[in-house]
Amino acid sequence: MSQVELSRLFTEGLKSPRDRALFAICLFTACRLSEALALHTTDIKARTLTFRKSNTKGKLQTRIVDIHPGLAIWLDSYQPKKPGLMFPSRKSPGRPLTRFMADKLLRTACQRIGVEGVSTHSFRRTALTQMSSAGIPLRHIQDISGHHDLGVLQRYLEVTPEQRRQASQVIGF
Repeated sequence: MSQVELSRLFTEGLKSPRDRALFAICLFTACRLSEALALHTTDIKARTLTFRKSNTKGKLQTRIVDIHPGLAIWLDSYQPKKPGLMFPSRKSPGRPLTRFMADKLLRTACQRIGVEGVSTHSFRRTALTQMSSAGIPLRHIQDISGHHDLGVLQRYLEVTPEQRRQASQVIGF
């Protein structure tokens, strides 16, 4: 997603503080939607977010990610009604919001602003590509995103024509 699309999505498309906080977590931490939906209020402390091993893909490792100031704004504007799940289901108390419902919320928000081709996984792809474009070493991106295989991580990363041009200009003597 472009910077303009992201800005419009968060300011015009997503209508509730809960929805903005959910998708901001997906963007600013490069997490999977299922990891964000499994968060508890106790997973946020000392300006870090903890993705517990039991809720990550492969269940191999707990990840602790620093909370970006941009994410802090969205988290501060959303306060769950009670301790427990960060994103509880409205229909099934004690259970998290479903992936289906989160997808529906996002599709509705994108329709509202006229953006097509966005999925809940777009935030992860966007975050990983932004980090790569900023020159963050792949090993650091791998650690933040929870990818265990660099080959899989590299499939997420988009290469722009400008990046290709810059890469070819450093070759030579």
